[in-house]
Amino acid sequence: MSLLGIHHVAVIASDYARSRDFYVRILGLAVIAENYRHARDSWKLDLRLPDGSQLELFSFPKPPARPSRPEACGLRHLAFRVADLDAMVAHLQHEGVACEPIRVDEFTGRRFTFFADPDDLPLELYETPAP
Repeated sequence: MSLLGIHHVAVIASDYARSRDFYVRILGLAVIAENYRHARDSWKLDLRLPDGSQLELFSFPKPPARPSRPEACGLRHLAFRVADLDAMVAHLQHEGVACEPIRVDEFTGRRFTFFADPDDLPLELYETPAP
């Protein structure tokens, strides 16, 4: 018995429309399904990345803020693979998304940077060669 991979990551947004625009238009994730759940007064948006992995975007009435600094225990950040880090950083900056300076992973030699989603969730771009 073994794990096969990550199926999806779930994110709760404080402003559903703003986060939907960020993940769909700016990051380019494909919409699989979008459903309003009346009983929970909640949206659930299923998004797909090119490798088949998925991100679920939820809205809930008045979600509590995510502890970030100092960093809390638990999930630290979500990292996306990119083939061209410079092009993606330029795209994000063109869309008004601030990125940290590009760094190099001391163990792998790969370049990466961090940025944030509309709720300040830390996201990473990690450069890997295209398959």
